[in-house]
Amino acid sequence: MTKKITLYSDEELIKEIKALAKKKSTSVSKIVNDFFKTLLIEEQISENSNATVTNKLFGVLKDKEIDESDYKEFLEKKYL
Repeated sequence: MTKKITLYSDEELIKEIKALAKKKSTSVSKIVNDFFKTLLIEEQISENSNATVTNKLFGVLKDKEIDESDYKEFLEKKYL
């Protein structure tokens, strides 16, 4: 099901996007819909990739005896 949406934009941008739509033999609505779909897909990929990295690291230090002083010592060796 499709529904109508009203968007406001810069007049010059509207002219340019209409010209692009005509050049590509498509509609402004199709261009906007494709853009929104791409935006949502990229967001999902971004969220999933961050979760994957976090999941891989979860529990790595589970049975290690380290504390804040170990971290500070690491930073001192690295940067001083």
